[in-house]
Amino acid sequence: MHQIHGTMNETTPVPAPAPRYDADDLAAAVEALRRGGIIIYPTDTVWGIGCDATNEEAVARVKALKGRADAKALITLVSDAAMLERWVDDVPDVALELIEATEEGSRPVTIVYDHPSKMLAPGLLATDGTAGIRVCRDPYAAALCRRLRRPIVSTSANFSGQPTPASFADINPALIARADYTARYRRNDASASQPSSVIKISSGGLFKILRP
Repeated sequence: MHQIHGTMNETTPVPAPAPRYDADDLAAAVEALRRGGIIIYPTDTVWGIGCDATNEEAVARVKALKGRADAKALITLVSDAAMLERWVDDVPDVALELIEATEEGSRPVTIVYDHPSKMLAPGLLATDGTAGIRVCRDPYAAALCRRLRRPIVSTSANFSGQPTPASFADINPALIARADYTARYRRNDASASQPSSVIKISSGGLFKILRP
C-alpha cells in the first residue's frame, strides 16, 4: 500500500492553494461600497471597476469615470446561485444548469436575464430592461457581495476605448487615482485574463450568444 501511495503522489499533480485575501483589505473595500464609493478590484475575469449595484448615483459615477455612454448596460456580480435567485425574479432552470457546468476550469459566463429585480439601479439595465449578471468564482469578489449583502457592478478597469487590462499592472494609474479604494488582493498576479462570455437566456429557455 505504501508503494501505491508513493506512485500516486509522484504522478498526480497537486493544485496550488488559492491565494488568501486580507480581511482588512476586504473590509475597506466593503466600507467604500457602503458609502456609495467606487472600487477597483479583481474578479474571476479581468480587474473591474465596481460599486453597489443598487445605488444609481454610484452607477452613474462609474459610467462617468469610464467615459461610457449612459445607454450602455453594465454587468453585475453575485456571490452564488442563491443570491442570484434573490435578484432575478425568474431564473430559468437552464441558466442554473449552465452556471453549475461552468463552475470549474472553464471560461466564466455572464447571463442576461429578462426579469431582474427592480431594486437594481436602472443604469445597469439594457434598453429592453434586461440585466447581465454573473455568479462570480473569485473568492474576494464573492466575499464583497456577501459582506455588502447586495450585488456589485463589474465593468473592466479601463477608460472607454482603451484596451482591457490583462492584469493589475496594466491598469491606467489615472483610473486608480480616481477610485475611492483599490483592492490589494492579487495585485502581483500576472497571469493573463479575459472577459467572460455573455449569453442571453429568456424565460422560455431560448439562448442567444452576445459575446462568445
